[in-house]
Amino acid sequence: MTRQTGSGVAAIIGIAALVGVVGGVGSVAMTSQGRSSIAHAAGGAAVAGGLKRRRSPASGDYWPGCNEARAAGTAPIYRDEPGYRAEMDGDGDGIACEPIRS
Repeated sequence: MTRQTGSGVAAIIGIAALVGVVGGVGSVAMTSQGRSSIAHAAGGAAVAGGLKRRRSPASGDYWPGCNEARAAGTAPIYRDEPGYRAEMDGDGDGIACEPIRS
């Protein structure tokens, strides 16, 4: 098998794998249980990636500092949400305990 033929076979296998994954996810998404599973996995990924809070701030929430709010899963906290305090909003933009970006 020549190098060119080998890369062509690899491309075909890659395309077939992609079609299989898309078809598999599509068939799972056809059921309500499948959609729920996909949404749950996506939500977990969003929390892990810092794109979504683990829980929304609730009435009575009070955090001594941002580390505690982050640990509870309620950060960031927006102005007019329970638990927001100007002292926790270092740049005064209405968002307390923003994600730490490195």
